Amino acid sequence: MDVNPSVFLKRYDTTLMKDLHFKQLVPEISKSQPASNLPPASPQASSKESTAFIIGLILRGGVILSATITCIGLLLLALTPGGVTEHRLVTFPHTLNDVWAGLLGLHPQAVIALGLLLLIAIPVITVTTAAIAFALERDRRFTVIALTVLAILITSFLLGKGGA
Repeated sequence: MDVNPSVFLKRYDTTLMKDLHFKQLVPEISKSQPASNLPPASPQASSKESTAFIIGLILRGGVILSATITCIGLLLLALTPGGVTEHRLVTFPHTLNDVWAGLLGLHPQAVIALGLLLLIAIPVITVTTAAIAFALERDRRFTVIALTVLAILITSFLLGKGGA
């Protein structure tokens, strides 16, 4: 793929000129102006920021936890007597009871399945958190949207078929 530097420079110059023109049209707020003259931040803005932070924390933490559990399962699979075989790679628990029984026996496939189940559960937890947060903020429209998405997720889990 050939990159023509003149096209890049022309686009950069155009963007730079637009930015300079914008700065001339919009006067900057004086830096000597005390912060007390600025309008106070609205309580709604801070609650929305905290909601976004919590949702982001759930997503990041959940994915990291899921990846860690899955990697521990893979490590256990490699370290178990008999090593990694084709049979072990394709044999996984199929029900939640099988996963639980495998976890109690510290079977590597059950640990991997737990990591994958957690990865599947993260969107449900996130949407539930968002629905609760929107309801607490009394944002009816986004509460309904979040509850609709949650209903679709739960319905897809209940109607979904495993295997063939």
